[in-house]
Amino acid sequence: MRISKLVLAAAAGAAALTFGTLHAQGGAPQLPGQVDASRVEAGTYQVDPNHTLVGWRANHFGFNDYFGIFGNVTGTLEIDPANPNAAKLDVTVPIASVVTASAGLTDHLTRAGKDGAAPDFFGADPAPARFVSTKVESTGGTTANITGNLTMNGVTKPVVIAAEFTGAGANPMSQVKTVGFEGRTSIKRSDWGVKFAVPMVSDEVELDISAAFEKR
Repeated sequence: MRISKLVLAAAAGAAALTFGTLHAQGGAPQLPGQVDASRVEAGTYQVDPNHTLVGWRANHFGFNDYFGIFGNVTGTLEIDPANPNAAKLDVTVPIASVVTASAGLTDHLTRAGKDGAAPDFFGADPAPARFVSTKVESTGGTTANITGNLTMNGVTKPVVIAAEFTGAGANPMSQVKTVGFEGRTSIKRSDWGVKFAVPMVSDEVELDISAAFEKR
């Protein structure tokens, strides 16, 4: 028994030493997604609604910025790594999915107007927002400007999203080819008819997008 314990202890020590050496040499497992355009397969991808979010940020009374998110995003991305400027993006964001840290504010954003009046923000059962690209222009090895039309609250206006490629590879859970992007833009909400409390609550709203797309 003593010999067996010594053998086990030696084996455990060797394993720990090996792990420590590999870790020190950068031998940790590689993440499935890597910023490597050669991993991107040409074709049509669908938004992964479980891992795609649109965050928004607005200033409150000049004191601080407040945040919220939209989820359950759907849509498609057509992409060819050999010709990234030919990419096409069409995404839909359900406004009714808006969430904030304040239950009262979340309710206010999708509350009907009082006594038949116009709502302060989006109102009850708001139509989803939709962004459809019209032009993609590469600005670097992993970045691009995506110009398109944003339809929200019954108004359509052009928007430019500064996008960055953040990873590609096979999802280890589903083995589905996946690509990731982040995007940023800012809009004036009054341009889409959402004017309540401007300028006390800022007209300018920053949008921060984190999106995953799965090849179908």
